[in-house]
Amino acid sequence: MLFRQLEYLVALSRERHFARAAQACYVSQPALSEAIRKLEEELDVPLVRRGRTYEGLTPEGERIVVWAQRILADRDALKDEVGALRTGLSGTIRIGSVPTAVGAVSLLTAPFCVAHPLVRVEVIADLQSQDILRQLRNFEIDAGITYLHKGFSEDFRSVPLYEERYVLLTSAADMPVHRATATWAEASRLPLCLLTGAMQGRQVLDEVFAEAGVEPSPRVETDSVAALFAHVRTGRWASVVPHTWLHVFGVPHGMRAVPLVEPARTVPVGLVVTAREPGSVLARALTAVARQTDVAAALDHLPGDPAPP
Repeated sequence: MLFRQLEYLVALSRERHFARAAQACYVSQPALSEAIRKLEEELDVPLVRRGRTYEGLTPEGERIVVWAQRILADRDALKDEVGALRTGLSGTIRIGSVPTAVGAVSLLTAPFCVAHPLVRVEVIADLQSQDILRQLRNFEIDAGITYLHKGFSEDFRSVPLYEERYVLLTSAADMPVHRATATWAEASRLPLCLLTGAMQGRQVLDEVFAEAGVEPSPRVETDSVAALFAHVRTGRWASVVPHTWLHVFGVPHGMRAVPLVEPARTVPVGLVVTAREPGSVLARALTAVARQTDVAAALDHLPGDPAPP
């Protein structure tokens, strides 16, 4: 059995198409098909349901893919470990993030890159919480930044980073200067643009609105926090955004942002990695940086504010 055969099988499972899988592996389709056929012979089980087109993996194939992902992840971890012993950490670390937490990612990647200058960072910023856990299980990413909850299985370890809280973002004309806060009930009566209902960040908002005894009726929905700011800028909408994005954008000219109260809700966000040992040396290094970085304090410092002492 060769690592190459396992790579081809994993690619076929991901792409669900022989030609696309071959292209992803930089080989010809006949070469990929022949390698998988030889793997079937060696394991003495059918892995692929073959017809005129690709029809999916067999039940045996689905199980073998899980093992293949683990084996390839352990191979990569071994190579990274050996490389780190020789010359320090190198390679690429893949970090997945829920959209609402993207504004905090740089607070980890900046000190991480200073500590490990040979490592490249790839950030996937449009993942939902369940996507992050699935991709961690499938070794498609090394770490994730997402909402923390008690339902995490023993397959994962987490490092709390900060408590997400929420502000009402409006045009300056819609929020008098003397107002220091706004209530969720008041926010529900405004023409709102919010995240889409499938996103956990929006589900959290809906829970808080329900706790306040109201139900929002957004005119615009999007999967991008940046798009929320863009819509509020037009002066036609208001939005509820995580306070982390004020660290990125500040409060843009012509807008006001005030904390939401009644209730004042916060939700924990943290770094999540797999609990497998020895695991990814890159993930361990990022975890160490996360434990040493006061992300919560940094997020409270807005652009244009005096630097903290």
